[in-house]
Amino acid sequence: METTIHKLKGANMDIDLATPANDIAWQQDACPWNQAESTNIHRCAVKNVSLCPHFHGVEYLDTLLCSFPISPQQTNKDA
Repeated sequence: METTIHKLKGANMDIDLATPANDIAWQQDACPWNQAESTNIHRCAVKNVSLCPHFHGVEYLDTLLCSFPISPQQTNKDA
């Protein structure tokens, strides 16, 4: 049986990659932008608040697409 994957707009979720590993029960990579700046302020996608310019979506199974350190202008130019 063939599986159909739908790309649906309107997902309302929070993705931050900034929670300390000791505070979560799953494996999570750290935000490369936060690591480069030794900070914890950048968030990928925060519900009703912001969307990181390096955030390019989520692939199955919970894999985040991030373009850092390439500038958002470069990634949008090639699209």
